[in-house]
Amino acid sequence: MEDQREALRKIITTLAVKNEEIQSFIYSLKQMLLNVEANSAKVQEDLEAEFQSLFSLLEELKEGMLMKIKQDRASRAYELQNQLAACTRALESSEELLETANQTLQATDREDFPQAAKQIKDGVTMAPAFRLSLKAKVSDNMSHLMVDFAQERRMLQALTFLPVPSAPVIDLAESLVADNCVTLVWRMPDEDNKIDHYVLEYRRTNFEGPPRLKEDQPWMVIEGIQQTEYTLTGLKFDMKYMNFRVKACNKAVSGEFSEPVTLETPAFMFRLDASTSHQNLRVDDLSVEWDAMGGKVQDIKAREKDGKGRTASPVNSPARGTPSPKRMPSGRGGRDRFTAESYTVLGDTLIDGGEHYWEVRYEPDSKAFGLGVAYRSLGRFEQLGKTAASWCLYVNNWLQVSFTAKHANKAKVLDTPVPDCLGVHCDFHQGLLSFYNARTKQLLHTFKAKFTQPLLPAFTVWCGSFHVTAGLQVPSSVRCLQKRGSATSSSNTSLT
Repeated sequence: MEDQREALRKIITTLAVKNEEIQSFIYSLKQMLLNVEANSAKVQEDLEAEFQSLFSLLEELKEGMLMKIKQDRASRAYELQNQLAACTRALESSEELLETANQTLQATDREDFPQAAKQIKDGVTMAPAFRLSLKAKVSDNMSHLMVDFAQERRMLQALTFLPVPSAPVIDLAESLVADNCVTLVWRMPDEDNKIDHYVLEYRRTNFEGPPRLKEDQPWMVIEGIQQTEYTLTGLKFDMKYMNFRVKACNKAVSGEFSEPVTLETPAFMFRLDASTSHQNLRVDDLSVEWDAMGGKVQDIKAREKDGKGRTASPVNSPARGTPSPKRMPSGRGGRDRFTAESYTVLGDTLIDGGEHYWEVRYEPDSKAFGLGVAYRSLGRFEQLGKTAASWCLYVNNWLQVSFTAKHANKAKVLDTPVPDCLGVHCDFHQGLLSFYNARTKQLLHTFKAKFTQPLLPAFTVWCGSFHVTAGLQVPSSVRCLQKRGSATSSSNTSLT
């Protein structure tokens, strides 16, 4: 009995689910019926409007052409009437002369004959009939105003509903990824003069090959593209690849998307490793701000946690003194935070080959700021540029302004204005570390070295802040400078 009850419950559940599915489908069908009525009314209205527009255009053309015929007819009639009037007057004058000549010839008075004959001769010479052109000034042929709408009639007879545009084909050979820009080129498989515009969609991904159906990143949409190519600029390549697809649209409908393609977007993407940062540095993703209270606050929290509850005095606070290494927490990757006067933070991604580029914008009011690279083995008490394990450019705005390139505790003063945004280019295999004005791509300095260990992006700031831009490709202008050898011409052999 219990088994039968359980089986019946399952049947009830199945029927209930099926009934719910049917009800949902019924609702969907009813909604579709309403949509059919609404959409058919709309397309019918649009059709009427299109034909009315066509009728209006034809009527305008007809009125214009009729006006042209009327004007031409009036002009020709005017010329012919004038010529007819002139000919009539000339004929009347000629007939009068003819009558006078006949009368003179028949006259019996011989004394007056010579004078009368001379008068007739002079009259003939001046007669309009002999100065009149007997060729019509205009033609009565109006065939130049005839029309033949046979071709247009065939076009009208061929009118039909707009076809759905074909799917475009993306041309990978013509597409380009460079300078954090992507130029995508496509073509239509068949000529289609009804296309109004194109829609481009793209998204970032870490997966090579055909785009997957499910991705964490949404499709980004660009509409209203008029040409068969488009360039995306100012991109941040924080993932390895990008998917693209395009569809064509006419006035009424859009076609299917093209076969999606995947383009590699190689760039150096990293974040700041907050576990390595000095406790006076507040790290937020790729931004860093020096905080004079950072060490004190952490020390207070540590004491409260230990049950001591005493506030550190200014003399003994970590911000002023050198804290004991034993009190510093251990960071990721088996290294400790920087401490003492090494207000440093490292990137979280090793450089062990290839070319890499990143940019840093720092607050000009910062009292001190430095950027470069370092080995992971850089000591927690060591400052950038003061050991053989790091290379950097250093800006000092404290007491006196200086801009220097530093390595192994040696410095070279750079005789150039300090840019507010600096670019770093590291060619690991070539042993080149170059610094640029990120806005103008002016070369500021190049270190030549033989890197014996993997490198990490390194930064230091005191009484200031900075922001790092990662996910950048090596700019074409930087590559050109390096190829021409301009980079090595600024290198300082004393700092290698």
